[in-house]
Amino acid sequence: MIPNPFRQRTQWFVNAVQLRRDILAGVLVALALIPEAIGFSLIAGVDPRVGLYASFSIAVIIAFAGGRPGMISAATAAVAVLVGPLVRDHGLEYLFAATVLMGLIQILAGFLRLDMLMDYVSRSVVTGFVNALAILIFMAQLPELIGVPVATYVLVAGGLAIIYLFPLLTRAVPAPLVAIGVLTVIVVMLGLDVRTVSDMGALPDAPPHFLIPDVPLTMETLRIILPYSLTMAAVGLLESMMTAQIVDDLTDTPSDKRQEMKGQGIASLVTGFLGGMGGCAMIGQSVINVKSGGRTRLSTLVAGVFLLFLLLALGPVVAIIPMAALVAVMIMVSIGTFSWRSITDIRHHPWQSSLVMLATVVVTVWTHDLARGVLTGVVLSGLFFAGKVRRLFAVTSQLSDDGRRRDYAIGGQIFFASAEQFAGAFDYAEPVELVVIDVSQAHFWDISAVGTLDKVVLRFRRAGARVEVAGLNEASASMVERFGRHDKIGEGQMPGGH
Repeated sequence: MIPNPFRQRTQWFVNAVQLRRDILAGVLVALALIPEAIGFSLIAGVDPRVGLYASFSIAVIIAFAGGRPGMISAATAAVAVLVGPLVRDHGLEYLFAATVLMGLIQILAGFLRLDMLMDYVSRSVVTGFVNALAILIFMAQLPELIGVPVATYVLVAGGLAIIYLFPLLTRAVPAPLVAIGVLTVIVVMLGLDVRTVSDMGALPDAPPHFLIPDVPLTMETLRIILPYSLTMAAVGLLESMMTAQIVDDLTDTPSDKRQEMKGQGIASLVTGFLGGMGGCAMIGQSVINVKSGGRTRLSTLVAGVFLLFLLLALGPVVAIIPMAALVAVMIMVSIGTFSWRSITDIRHHPWQSSLVMLATVVVTVWTHDLARGVLTGVVLSGLFFAGKVRRLFAVTSQLSDDGRRRDYAIGGQIFFASAEQFAGAFDYAEPVELVVIDVSQAHFWDISAVGTLDKVVLRFRRAGARVEVAGLNEASASMVERFGRHDKIGEGQMPGGH
């Protein structure tokens, strides 16, 4: 169990060195959030202020309420792509109402322990998710690299050079932050005609304020927003849980997924009342934060607070930052996020694992829908696992010397996928008086398995043989006692019934 963030001091402050790292990482993340939030606002069909307010609000709230220190949450494309039709058909106020309901659903999911569903997501699915997200992050930068002046390519190359070479001199300051500063100075001094943050959209000049969504409090309103809220909540939680797992691996520290669900819900709930759109954890910005040294909740808080400071106090300065600098940072994130080892692992891992990973990547990239990609991977993993367990099944038999008794020894897992194989392992036509089915090395998992056992016993009884089932373990015996019918009164009154 992860300690309460308000009581665990080390989740906020470790030492002076880590304090500096957290602050600088938060500043860098704040800069990276601006073009992302504006872009996601455009995807959703709303004013850039909606995405920027959401990023500020979600980042600040999740720093206190979340279950994963050092993870960044804000407005995201995964949620933005879902709400375009809602805004187009019903207006902005319905988006705010849907975001509030999204938060309530996520809080409920936390209390219902739906975080435990992450136990069914295999490592191959996580790897595929990471690789797909890395590809999508890179693809998102392509509009800034197509049909642009040659100077843009030079700036991007220079930014990448600074990002990868500056750490050889010192790691006191995050290299991406240095790259943004250097490229901005170069563009201003040389007067280069390249795209800047101001070209993405207008920046807010006032802080967000509390509002109640101006929608009718009727069942019709609920009917309109509920489908969107459910989808937003599910996608947001899925991406947040996956991102939390990745940050767990990067930092080699645990997180409280249940609290993260509740925290995401609280953040969405409050954000809806501040005129923001829904969001969730962001793998790109989370990787930036971790790679830049951010480890505690302070880095997340700084990212949110400094984002608002940038917009309100340093808006003119932020507006002149070249997009090439931010593209270089995101390309670095894409390269660092991709699991390059997974390419060579394809040759060594079981083909089923590799297929799950590749299918997750292909579906996610093809549909730009993280939920569909992960669902595809989980379904394939389940099918392959069921097939593997089904093959872990063996039957041996021995006929007594007098030919009157046949002993069957069953080994393996009996469940819906192996039930028919179990039923087909017996010779029902053999003229024996007694059949002993030894299941001491087997386990019955579900009602399909118990039903098949019933069928086997009753078929032998119809053939005139007595049947004994021996060696049921405690759990299997409990299943058979509750759901089995072959020994119930009125069942199996066949010739030779025992």
